[in-house]
Amino acid sequence: MTSAVSEMSAPTLILFSSLICYSLAEKLPNVSPPNIIIMLMDDMGWGDLGVLGQPSKETPNLDEMAAQGMLFTNFYTANPLCSPSRAALLTGRLPVRNGFYTTNAHARNAFTPQEIVGGISKDEILLPQMLKKKGYVSKIVGKWHLGHRPQFLPLKNGFDEWFGSPNCHFGPFNSSFRPNIPVYNNSEMLGRYFEDFKINLKTGESNLTQMYLTEGLDFISRQAEAKQPFFLYWAADATHAPVYASKPFLGKSQRGRYGDAVMELDYSVGQILDKLQCLGIEENTFVFFTSDNGAALMSGPMEGGSNGPFLCGKETTFEGGMREPAIAWWPGHIKEGEVSLQPANVMDLFTTSLALAGIDPPDDRILDGLDLTPVLLNLSEKLENRPTFYYRGNELMAVRVGPYKAHYWTWSNSWEELKSGINFCPGEEVPGVTTHNQTEHTMQPLIFNLGRDPGEKYPLNVLSKEYQETLRRISPVVQEHQKTLTPGMPQLNMCDLAVMNWAPAGCEKLGKCLQPPESKPWKCSWPH
Repeated sequence: MTSAVSEMSAPTLILFSSLICYSLAEKLPNVSPPNIIIMLMDDMGWGDLGVLGQPSKETPNLDEMAAQGMLFTNFYTANPLCSPSRAALLTGRLPVRNGFYTTNAHARNAFTPQEIVGGISKDEILLPQMLKKKGYVSKIVGKWHLGHRPQFLPLKNGFDEWFGSPNCHFGPFNSSFRPNIPVYNNSEMLGRYFEDFKINLKTGESNLTQMYLTEGLDFISRQAEAKQPFFLYWAADATHAPVYASKPFLGKSQRGRYGDAVMELDYSVGQILDKLQCLGIEENTFVFFTSDNGAALMSGPMEGGSNGPFLCGKETTFEGGMREPAIAWWPGHIKEGEVSLQPANVMDLFTTSLALAGIDPPDDRILDGLDLTPVLLNLSEKLENRPTFYYRGNELMAVRVGPYKAHYWTWSNSWEELKSGINFCPGEEVPGVTTHNQTEHTMQPLIFNLGRDPGEKYPLNVLSKEYQETLRRISPVVQEHQKTLTPGMPQLNMCDLAVMNWAPAGCEKLGKCLQPPESKPWKCSWPH
């Protein structure tokens, strides 16, 4: 399958998909509970969609998805970096609760590079594990990023199928000191990035998104034919640097190589929604599209996206780092063309999915996600005016309540990094706000009205009545949160070269096993 897909052009794929669709002849009857599809992009910014103002208008399928469903304009991730935000989505819990953070240094973002020893805790309950209670079959397509050692992989954590990789598509590496990253089909590797799964760093060409699309479409078709409820977690990573796209999309965007990747992902979303309609299961399938964190502005104009009017980007707890594009689609249930101002986040997808499936959430732990079905189904215009918590590592950096956001700490990145050319806020420096030292404001937080000032440029005057009233409103929320917070055991503290992807399961069959070095664990260093 892999080699065939790699040769397939986009027009061929459309025809291939259509033939499969029509071969099923008649529509399949709806079943209950509904199927669930979560599409999680990688480093795609709020400002990358035409429906949210991107002027090149190169996302027609996502724009149409929004026209047919509900657009969330106040949707957040749980962390400004990929691994913790993905852990939060699948557990419904803040990373500081589920253990996807570090205590090695204050307020540092941490993730799961090859040398990480830890991964998703065995004490956490993931969404696919819960969905099994109602007979769901679950598949992840794309990037996992919750740990690459055997006990942390998807099939050990509730998923029934997997096509993709445990890490991002970094490389190529010299296998004498760092192995190239494996791509798995279920529990065994199929090959490695840059070896068997090509990514041309010079041209940006790769067929990975087409492979991920084919895997998703095939899974949907099989489950529809079997009349089994399914959960598809479609986690394509083409918009993470180094960005890539297949040949039919390269050079087609006005936005460079990053725009080409966005166009191919938009096309893929359209193909998945078309497949659901073609199979006659669209009214029994809830689909949600979003991103894991804000656009990576440090990757520059060719390899990074747009966060629209919001300040800074990935790695920061300013709006550009954590406010995400988000669209819910469920024909016959969600009213067309709705725009919701409801503050929501990726952790809500855990709780909402359980509600749709008719499954009670776990009652032995605190969940940070809320059930969004009252908003989605127009049962209520608004849920409780829930707060949004912005964490960087183990530090509560900021809190949003209503339109107001209070910063208790500010930090973009260090002076040392900035001088070396790494800038998380290029062209967006705000004196006293985008600080390059970790700056504490606990006694007198910086407060912004995001309705008037989405770019977080003009802090409220501390002597103003508005500031005083807002602080009186937010302070009890912070106190209550901190009082009930029991941090999980940090999983991202230790590193070891010996745990890298030297000999993944299945490497023997392919002759791709490598000899690991001697184990010498150390405390990971997290500069951001």
